[in-house]
Amino acid sequence: MSKRLIINSDDYGRSPDISRGIRESHLRGVVTSTTCMMNIPTTAVDIGVAMRETPNLGLGVHLVLTAEKPILPRDQLKTITNEDGSFLKLAILLSKLDQIDMSEVKAEWRAQIEAFINAAGRKPTHLDSHHHSSFFSPALFRGMLELAKEYDCSIRFPFTNNISSELKQTFIEGPSLIKEFNPRHPDVFIVDFYDEQATQEILLGIINNLKDGSTEIMCHPGYVDDAFAKESSYNSQRETELKILTDPAIKQAIQARSIELITFANL
Repeated sequence: MSKRLIINSDDYGRSPDISRGIRESHLRGVVTSTTCMMNIPTTAVDIGVAMRETPNLGLGVHLVLTAEKPILPRDQLKTITNEDGSFLKLAILLSKLDQIDMSEVKAEWRAQIEAFINAAGRKPTHLDSHHHSSFFSPALFRGMLELAKEYDCSIRFPFTNNISSELKQTFIEGPSLIKEFNPRHPDVFIVDFYDEQATQEILLGIINNLKDGSTEIMCHPGYVDDAFAKESSYNSQRETELKILTDPAIKQAIQARSIELITFANL
């Protein structure tokens, strides 16, 4: 078997500067794919730029439940929003998983996918989710799988040895859901290139130890302005990732091992 690698940047559209950094990490580096946060008002414009400047960059949808405001009005999303109409914060969402109305979640996620299609003029290459929220419960995972089937696109495969405590129940039930829906997905999902672990040494180690088959490496490159740095704890790390992902040594290591860079559309 050959070794095929997707290097996917989350958070396209989170800010224009982050989107610019992701495009640069594709044009000058090894990022092959990104997922778009469609509830951010400027993302549609950023998608237009990507279609012109980076036509070979895979574009998926980063389903959102835990950041900013939804696309649909609050009166349609009462179990997943605050009084001001914004999404619940991560910790609050996790504490209320058993109170979520899945019809609300699917309606909002469908609106996000449709917003992407309107902006890009095509269906997304794949679905994943901000803060991995689509994997927080079997019901949420089922909802994403139903949408992936409806829109005929791939999904991020979340089941890794480094799984977080929030995902353990889905991890237990996940294999049966995967068997039921049979979605296209990479064989392996790697989350190790993140925060303090986002170093050239670690990325080279991942590349050097890549298994046969298809693998996704998650990353978060981008440029960060002062306003974003104040609202997000993951800020300067994005520019560190950008520097590493555009380092010629990374591309050389991939080429030296005959690793094929692909997108989710190639699965």
